[in-house]
Amino acid sequence: MTLKYYQDNAQTFFDGTVKVDMSSLYETFTKHLAPGARVLDAGCGSGRDAKAFQEMGYQVEAFDASSAMVELAREYTGLPVQLMTFADVEWKEKFDGIWCCASLLHVPAVELSDVMRRLADALKPDGVWYVSFKYGDGEREVDGRRFTDMDEGRLRTLTREIKELDIFELWMTKDKRPQRNEVWVNSLLKK
Repeated sequence: MTLKYYQDNAQTFFDGTVKVDMSSLYETFTKHLAPGARVLDAGCGSGRDAKAFQEMGYQVEAFDASSAMVELAREYTGLPVQLMTFADVEWKEKFDGIWCCASLLHVPAVELSDVMRRLADALKPDGVWYVSFKYGDGEREVDGRRFTDMDEGRLRTLTREIKELDIFELWMTKDKRPQRNEVWVNSLLKK
């Protein structure tokens, strides 16, 4: 369902997200990274964030599950964006930072622990991981996309299941897109 949405609406989604100013979130994440660090943009969508990190001098890898989004992200970033899902993640301690901006929210709650474990395994010790979810406490479908919403308690519970991860920052933001007024829960995790 969600994948079909992005396949069918890739250009519209790209156009609506690629120019959104995420600089305040980048600063919060990158202040914990060494120059030239290796960063994974997991569920990269338009490639906006992968391109920003590349322009900051980081070694960036990116993937998305939608082949249409992958093509647009490759064109936009010039990076070899991979076509894969979270279930395909098999890296071991490869990345200094992982960026999951509005991507994990599409994973069904029942699968989220396994996906988080896979991504935690891909993070190097002392690595930093940014995650964001729409604020809430359930699962829902909206216009052909499924969402797993999080609040502070649910995110803390989920993170506690992976003992080597700690939440070291947790905050709320308003949607960065001017026409939207949703609230997001954001977190930085440390391995």
